Amino acid sequence: MSSETRPHAAPPVLARLAGVAVISAALVATGGVAASAAPAQPGPTKGPCAYTPTPDEPAARPVPLPPDPRRTPDRGTVRVTLRTNQGPIGLTLDREQAPCTVQSFLHLARHRFYDRTHCHRLTAYPTLKVLQCGDPSGTGEGGPGYRYADELPTDLPPAPTDPTGVRRLYARGTLAMANAGPDTNGSQFFLVQSDSALRPNYTVFGTIDAAGLATLDRIAAGGIAATPEDPAPVDGAPALPVEICKATRGR
Repeated sequence: MSSETRPHAAPPVLARLAGVAVISAALVATGGVAASAAPAQPGPTKGPCAYTPTPDEPAARPVPLPPDPRRTPDRGTVRVTLRTNQGPIGLTLDREQAPCTVQSFLHLARHRFYDRTHCHRLTAYPTLKVLQCGDPSGTGEGGPGYRYADELPTDLPPAPTDPTGVRRLYARGTLAMANAGPDTNGSQFFLVQSDSALRPNYTVFGTIDAAGLATLDRIAAGGIAATPEDPAPVDGAPALPVEICKATRGR
């Protein structure tokens, strides 16, 4: 997992979802006879979201590429409920903020990509308090087998804890995408339990409702699972295991 210097040495919220370039297979001739070409890798979808397969990082759970209509919906909101073993987490997805992200998230939920998955990371730094989910492998390195471009926020206020003015406020109740660098969005996302300071490098695509925040507070109160190497961690698996039993559209 990548790291970045910041106040209190809190690392950024990153998923191991590095993108790869799609490479066309060449036709090789030997002794005047053409050898069979390797199967061509699928290219990006043709619409404005350009969901791009990542064959070097296959899907942690089989799922097709999302639909990518020329007129991607970019108005209105959509409700999604994450039904977890620790309580419900209600989300309101904002199409105007991030139409391609919302479209992908709904696609993954419709294909049950998030069902029966564990939220693998909880952070408790003074300036970063989030729960990260969305990897069926539970390792923090799994994704959907595709990536797509950032839809970064431009209106986040400066983080009051950062005197440099570089980091922005990802306020309590924010829903955002995790990534492994520019334009590497996949399936992992994070839920902001308390106001956090981050560079504005993470797509914001919705908010968490009051019941969901209460669930997050219970999870955060349980702390982070200790390990032999770190008996008092501030970043790691939640001590109260969190499973998304089902992600459903609507309340």
